[in-house]
Amino acid sequence: MVLDKIKQPNDIKNLTEEELKALPDEIRNFLINHLSKTGGHLASNLGTVELTMALHLLLDFPKDKLIWDVGHQAYTHKILTGRASEFDHLRQYGGISGFPKREESNCDSFDTGHSSTSLSAALGYCMARDLAKEDYKVVAVIGDGALTGGLAYEALNNASRLKKSNFLIILNDNEMSISKNVGGMSTNLERLRTSSKYVGLKNNVLNSLESWPNGESIIRKIRSTKNGIKSLMVPNMVFEDLGIMYLGPVDGHNVKAMLETFKMATGINGPVLVHVITKKGNGYEPAERHPSRFHGTDIFEIETGLPKRNPNPGYTDVFSTVMRKMGDRNPKVVAITAAMAEGAGLKRFRNMFPDRFFDVGIAEEHAVTFAAGLALGGRIPVFAVYSSFLQRAYDQILEDVCLQNLHVVFAIDRAGLVGADGSTHQGIFDVSFLSAMPNMTIMAPKNKWELSDMMKYAVGEHNGPIAIRYPRGEAYCGLKEHRAPIELGKAEEIKTGSKVMLFALGSMVKKAEEIEAALKEYGIDAGICNARFAKPLDKEYIKGLKDKYDMVVTMEENVLTGGFGEQVQAFLCDNGYTGKVLKIAVPDEFVRHGSVTLLFKELKMDSESITRKIIDALGK
Repeated sequence: MVLDKIKQPNDIKNLTEEELKALPDEIRNFLINHLSKTGGHLASNLGTVELTMALHLLLDFPKDKLIWDVGHQAYTHKILTGRASEFDHLRQYGGISGFPKREESNCDSFDTGHSSTSLSAALGYCMARDLAKEDYKVVAVIGDGALTGGLAYEALNNASRLKKSNFLIILNDNEMSISKNVGGMSTNLERLRTSSKYVGLKNNVLNSLESWPNGESIIRKIRSTKNGIKSLMVPNMVFEDLGIMYLGPVDGHNVKAMLETFKMATGINGPVLVHVITKKGNGYEPAERHPSRFHGTDIFEIETGLPKRNPNPGYTDVFSTVMRKMGDRNPKVVAITAAMAEGAGLKRFRNMFPDRFFDVGIAEEHAVTFAAGLALGGRIPVFAVYSSFLQRAYDQILEDVCLQNLHVVFAIDRAGLVGADGSTHQGIFDVSFLSAMPNMTIMAPKNKWELSDMMKYAVGEHNGPIAIRYPRGEAYCGLKEHRAPIELGKAEEIKTGSKVMLFALGSMVKKAEEIEAALKEYGIDAGICNARFAKPLDKEYIKGLKDKYDMVVTMEENVLTGGFGEQVQAFLCDNGYTGKVLKIAVPDEFVRHGSVTLLFKELKMDSESITRKIIDALGK
C-alpha cells in the first residue's frame, strides 16, 4: 500500500511516479471504507483528492500555509499530513475533527467551518509574512459555492489593492456547494468551463510562445493585459477586472497539470487565481449520482450507497410538510434558502412553487435583507436556515428586519447541539443573540405537532419578526394530548407540582418528563411547564411560580449567557422570589464534536445529571 508510506507531512514528495499514480485510488478507497462506518463529508473529499496531492507536492509543510474554505474537503490533507490512523474516530468525541483544527496539527493553518472566509484569512497571513520579512507560500482553496458569499469579494477587492506576491487562490469548481449553485457567478464560471474555443486558442498560443526566446516574459505580459486574449474570447472576466491574475481552467483530476500550473502561478508577482475543475463525488458512483446526499452522510452500505440507519421523520421533515401546505393555502408565502434547499427542508416547496422559492447562494446576510424587501412588498417570507449560519446575518436581522418591525419568519433548523460537525456548527447561541433584539419573538416547540402549530401561527397570525428554533434529528412524538392553542407569550403548563417546577424550552421538555419521573422516586413532586416562548416571557405565569415552588429549574439547549434561564431568573428576582433558581444550559465554552447523547452527558445536561443537580440543590 502506497498509503503506508505516508507517515508525516511531505512524505508524498518521496513517492515514485508509479506510486503517485496509484495513490488517488488508495485514498478514495480509504475514505469510502472509513466514512461508511463513521459518516462524514464524502462527496466533497472524493472530488479534491488529486487537487490536494498537487498542493502537497508544491508546498512545504508546516512552513507554507494552506487554508481550506469551509474545510469539510480537507480529509485528504489530513491523510497526507500523517493522520490516517486516526480516521477510525473521525468526528467522534475525542477523535479528529471533520474540519481543519490547529490544535490537531501545525499543518492546519486556520480553523474553518463556515463558508467564504479563506481569502480574508490567507490575505492576513500574507500581510503578516511580509511585515515580518518571512518567506513562505500562502494558498487558499475556495469552492465556487463559497464565491456566492460577499466576504470572498471583500477579500478579492482588498487583495487586488495590496498586490501580495506568493498568494495563490485555488478555485475548486465542482458546480455545487451543498445544493446546486445559483446566481451570476455560477453563470460566469459556466462560461469559463465551456469556453473550449478560448481554451484551445490559449493553449496553442502559450505552447508556441514557450519555445521562443523570452517567451515566459511575453506570456506574463499577455496575462497582465486586461484587454488581452481572454477578454476577447470570454466575456465578463470578473477576476481580472478585480486585478486578480486568472489561470485556467485546469483539470482538477490531473495532478501533473495542476502542479505545473501552480508552480507557474507562484512565480507571478501579485495574487493569482487558478481555476480548477473537479467533480464532486468522483470515483464513487453513488456519490457522483447524488452529491448532495453524500455531502454530509451518515453511515452507509458501500455497495449501494444506502444509509444503514433509517431514521424516523425529523423536525426538518415536519417543517417541509407544513411549508408545502402553507404554500397551497396562502399565495403570499415565499421561501428563502442560502444554498440549503434540501438540508433545510425546502425541496418540496421549491418543486411545488418554483416562482415563490429563492435560493440566494451562500449569502445569509443578503437573504435576510432580501426577506425584508419581500415583506415590505407584501409577501410573507420564511427564511429556513441552520442556527449556526444565521449568526452571520446578525446586523441584518437587527437593522433591516427588527428595526422596521417586519413580518419575516426565521425557521431556525439545527438549533441546539448538532453533534459530529462540532464547534462551528453547534446551534447554541441563537436564543441569546435574538433575545437582545427589540420586536423579535422567539419560539421553540416541544414536539412535532407544536412545530406545525407554531409555523401556522408565525405565518398566519403573527405580525412582526419571529423565529422558531428546532433541533436536528428525530421529532419528538410524546405529549400529543397537550396541544393548547398558541398565544403570544403564553406558556403551557403540562403538570402541576409542589416543590420544584421544571420550566423547559423546546427540546428540553422531553428531558423534563424524564426528570420528573426520576424525582418522583425520591419523593419529590415536580411540575413541568413548556415555556413555548423564549421571548416574550410569560411574565404572568412566572409571577405565579414564586409563591408555589421552592425551586424553579430552567432548561434550554442554548448557552447560559444571555439565554432563557438568565432572563427568567432576573424576572423572578426582580419580583421578590426568594427560592432557588437552577439554570440548565450550555456552559460558556465552545462545544466539540461527538454524538449528541454523549455531548449532553459531558455537559451535565442529560436527565441523570440534571436530576442529581436538583437533588443536591434541595439538600436531599
